[in-house]
Amino acid sequence: MSRPRAAIVATGSELVRGERADRNGPYLAGELVRHGLDPARIEIVGDGVDDLEGAFRRAFESDLVLVSGGLGPTHDDRTVELVARVAGRELVVDEALEEKIGGVSRRIADRLGRPYSEFTGGVRKQATRPDGSISLGLAGTAPGLVLDLADTVVVVLPGPPRELQRLWPRALETEAVRRVLARAPDREHRILRFFGTPESAVAEALARAGGEGGGVDVTICAREFEIHVDLYAEASATDRGQALATSLRASLGRYLFSEDERPIGEIVLDLCRQRGLSLATAESCTGGLVASRLTAIPGSSEVYVGSVVAYADPVKQKSLGVPADLIQTHGAVSPEVAAAMATGARERLGVDVAVAVTGVAGPGGGSPEKPVGLVFAHAVGPEGEDAVRTELPGDREMIRGRATAASLHLVRRLLENRHSHA
Repeated sequence: MSRPRAAIVATGSELVRGERADRNGPYLAGELVRHGLDPARIEIVGDGVDDLEGAFRRAFESDLVLVSGGLGPTHDDRTVELVARVAGRELVVDEALEEKIGGVSRRIADRLGRPYSEFTGGVRKQATRPDGSISLGLAGTAPGLVLDLADTVVVVLPGPPRELQRLWPRALETEAVRRVLARAPDREHRILRFFGTPESAVAEALARAGGEGGGVDVTICAREFEIHVDLYAEASATDRGQALATSLRASLGRYLFSEDERPIGEIVLDLCRQRGLSLATAESCTGGLVASRLTAIPGSSEVYVGSVVAYADPVKQKSLGVPADLIQTHGAVSPEVAAAMATGARERLGVDVAVAVTGVAGPGGGSPEKPVGLVFAHAVGPEGEDAVRTELPGDREMIRGRATAASLHLVRRLLENRHSHA
């Protein structure tokens, strides 16, 4: 059985101009992979008629097409019109849908103190859909739609990520989408996550194990110094997938930190929770990014207490108790100051475990002795402490993101009683 082909089209001139990053394409791609499909393409296209029509015609060569955006009430919201044109379908007004959208729009008009007459044209536009399509209901004022063209199934979803993610499960429940997904052969997905080893070393280990092929597809992706390996084995090749995973564990086991999709922040919180430990952070160059990673995880308040963002030296001294002479002698970017920051956070915030990070994020401020990218992190807990010194490549954003990851992995190693090697 051949695996169905899928395509994703993310619409919006603001995406093409770089004013906003596309979040829908990666989300939908991940969902497709989870359901056994590999997206052939993700295309980001502006709101021009010719550009949209061309993107839809290319996408319609696939078995399943997912489109996001362009469902609003304004003149440049053209997705429904052009999907209908490419599909060869007439446009019809769904009166029941018009009533539902009208109800939402009336409430908006009342809240804004505007006459509803200003909304009626947009309501009718949003209630217009290709003949034969079905509505997925509303998440906001834009309806999701599914259009079954026999050889191609088209799912049209709103552009705002939260609205799209609310309606996507409804698309999965439709007969048309289920029919496409049922054609995807079963396959086994194995996950290995490494930290502290380069992507090239993982690629070499994979090659020594025999590499992909023979019913096994392998992706290797570097993300902030983490190396994510995903092995997809067809039903006839599960033994080979298992053998590849076993070989990678044997070669790179000291760097393996996870075999699931939990982010490092969640792993750190789970380790603390399992041992009944509380956690705090002290940050300089990362400016609160470590805290942000932790607090993005639901339930983090069970473990995580808070952070001191001590960017300026006087704040390090006053809020964390770092001695002024320590900073004067060693500099704010030093292993000694990182250790003092961690100890100060642990004591002053009254927690079991604390991690601190200080560094030179750039683009200026570096020196031959302390170049841009130099970062020191220090973690302290009830059973000891650990530290890491690293020189991170990249621009300011990349250095700060990688320093955040390095700090969290340092805590993980401390809690796992594994000596740092990054």
